[in-house]
Amino acid sequence: MDQIERHKNPFSFNSASMKLTSLSSLIWLVGGLSVVTLLVVKAEIIGIAMVLGLAFVSALLYKLFTIPRLGIILLVIQGFTVIGITRYVPAPLGLSVDGVLVLLYLALFFKAFTKKIQWSKAKSHLTILVGLWMGYIFLQVGNPEAQSVAAWFYAMRGLALYQFLAIPLAFILFSKPKDLNTFFLVWGVMSIIGTLKGVMQYTMGVDPFEQAWLNAGSYKTHILFGKLRVFSFYSDAGQFGAAQGHAGVVFGILALFRKQASLKLRAFYLTVAFMGLFGMLISGTRGAIAVPGMGGIVYLILSKNIRMLTLGAIFGLSVYIFFAHTTLLQSNPEVRRMRTAFDPNDASLQVRLANQRKLKSYLASRPIGGGVGATGNWGQRFTPHTFLANTATDSWYVMIWADTGVVGLWYYLFMLFYILITGGYNVMFRIKNEDYRIMLTAITCGFAGIMMASYGNGVFGQMPTGILMYLSMVFMFAAPRWNKEEESTEEIEKSIEK
Repeated sequence: MDQIERHKNPFSFNSASMKLTSLSSLIWLVGGLSVVTLLVVKAEIIGIAMVLGLAFVSALLYKLFTIPRLGIILLVIQGFTVIGITRYVPAPLGLSVDGVLVLLYLALFFKAFTKKIQWSKAKSHLTILVGLWMGYIFLQVGNPEAQSVAAWFYAMRGLALYQFLAIPLAFILFSKPKDLNTFFLVWGVMSIIGTLKGVMQYTMGVDPFEQAWLNAGSYKTHILFGKLRVFSFYSDAGQFGAAQGHAGVVFGILALFRKQASLKLRAFYLTVAFMGLFGMLISGTRGAIAVPGMGGIVYLILSKNIRMLTLGAIFGLSVYIFFAHTTLLQSNPEVRRMRTAFDPNDASLQVRLANQRKLKSYLASRPIGGGVGATGNWGQRFTPHTFLANTATDSWYVMIWADTGVVGLWYYLFMLFYILITGGYNVMFRIKNEDYRIMLTAITCGFAGIMMASYGNGVFGQMPTGILMYLSMVFMFAAPRWNKEEESTEEIEKSIEK
């Protein structure tokens, strides 16, 4: 039947140009052109912008519904750009991430009518773990200590919802070796652009829109001793520094140890790694140094190489001595700022510890916390009169502790360490292909680095780090399948040869 359909006379079908001559098509075409003309004439520049915006959105929707995996790439790009754009366009663009996630599920739903969707790919311990976390966060809406449902809605998105929605999607649409290569390419390009923007701020200063953002209150944390803490187009300097340190670790490992990479690809990895570490340095974020520090330690463990482990330990000790027990390069403001991270008597550290002691007393009788969104920016926005809203957490884990209590914190830490240990186990014992192993090693080390840095700053749940971590988790769990698929392909080829 299919062959008959393919061999029908092509002249028996109407071409696209002939279809336009039908009455209904002409009515739609004339009506659409009339609306566009009216918008341009009446609204002028705004009308043109609306028409262009409508055309862009229509094209985007078409692509998302025809090639859903492009939506995962779009999410990565959104993660890097939406916060920065809001400094120029005052709009809730963060909700566009929610929109793309929902659209991707709709795209899969409608695609299932014509093509079988392999939903079973999302069946994983990882999906269960994040599902349980989402369930706990959902139940937090009924926390008797919570004082704002609106605060819960906004805060739970970065805390659990994005992770809950993105991970199954990535398993289905974006979990093959070629997808990991695409992931590295998009991540690397966006990181380079981020550092270049940071260098512009460092050398030429901020633009008027960024200055307005600083004047609105951000100067308190981004202008220290007359020096700008570079933030690029990220949410803040802390996120910029940690994200660039993350890129430095991952792409540094790829550049040095991925043997199958071409010379051109290796040069790209080296560029991203160098730019990432330089961006981390100019951000002035002390906690960001934990990313390459912990990432390097985990790499040495995963390598199972005693000689490399010894050399790494010597290098790490040298770095510690340089920052903690010398005054070399003290005139450099970036080095001077980083050095304070190794000072146990640092005033900032003492304030953080004092806040944690106050939180410990407050939360002693509140095992499920004060409610999601009770702390930080959301607390200040929706419940500014409360104790938690006025007590700085300064840490992703401390924030989770304050919002969800010791119950939530222990489960969350269990989830992260389960993911990290699984990724490490897969790298050391289950991934046979050397190229796959190095790529998975890189993202596992980056994951460990962000876990460590999240104690000092709330970087884990912010963009772009959040979406990068969610996709990293998926690849860490999906990689063992690659070996099986490769072995199956080899067996089929051998049987054909026989």
